[in-house]
Amino acid sequence: MLSAHAAPCRARALGSGKLAGPRKGLTLTMAATEAGALPAEECVGQVVLPGDVLLLPSHPEADGERLWLGPGAALPGRLVCGPGLRSCRAGLLVTKCGLLRHRQPGGAGGGSGGAYWVDSQQKRYVPVKGDHVIGIVTIKAGDVFKVDVGGSEQASLSYLAFEGATKRNRPNVQVGDLIYGQFVVANKDMEPEMVCIDSSGRANGMGVIGHEGLLFKVSLGLIRKLLAPNCEIIQELGQLYPFEIVFGMNGRIWVKAKTIQQTLIVANILEACEHMTAEQRTQAFAKLSER
Repeated sequence: MLSAHAAPCRARALGSGKLAGPRKGLTLTMAATEAGALPAEECVGQVVLPGDVLLLPSHPEADGERLWLGPGAALPGRLVCGPGLRSCRAGLLVTKCGLLRHRQPGGAGGGSGGAYWVDSQQKRYVPVKGDHVIGIVTIKAGDVFKVDVGGSEQASLSYLAFEGATKRNRPNVQVGDLIYGQFVVANKDMEPEMVCIDSSGRANGMGVIGHEGLLFKVSLGLIRKLLAPNCEIIQELGQLYPFEIVFGMNGRIWVKAKTIQQTLIVANILEACEHMTAEQRTQAFAKLSER
């Protein structure tokens, strides 16, 4: 049992025991619960800390018992383990401090599917496979470009990773250019690798970004907020000035408006909106529209 004064989502080792063998891959004994683990659905929207263990939701086919993540287990619904979480034998292990979030599955699957992740205010970017980022070319060595993406090490970009690029038709990329691409290799044991084409070989908006415009950096949490499907900030900014904008999951934003003044205004609003309420943002847009 958990102490009455303990935080709701802190895992405290108050008991000891051994996990019994899984029954049909979906069994979990009460030892994990007695050790301080709590159901993940009860911790959604609350602060979780590194080391916490979260139990996955039960599934009707498992007779009300918790899902088991042991070897050979087959989950009835697709469960995505997002940033800040790691799958372990007892359920989900928290690796970052932040708020636990959950997204329901789009199709059938009930509470056993969907995605769990930790929403944290992290400034340092860790490359993730599939992320679209904005990088700066730092080295041009032979057939490979070295790109600074804000991580612990630079990413490599082949000259053939551009649409229509061949050994004779090489892309015009120089040191200092801005590159918008995605990661195809990103793990702790290998050097990150970027490409500027999708699975069908098309650029699809990726490649070298124009020399004009302004590049600035914001927090990773603000990037995820701005990339939300129904983000009001981008919609309200689009009513003020026409502009081009590129978001990188590594916290970099490139923006270009008609004039330098409008570009600086858009950049300042995006930097300040992270700490502004909806009412304050409405007042700021009203003052700008009067000019």
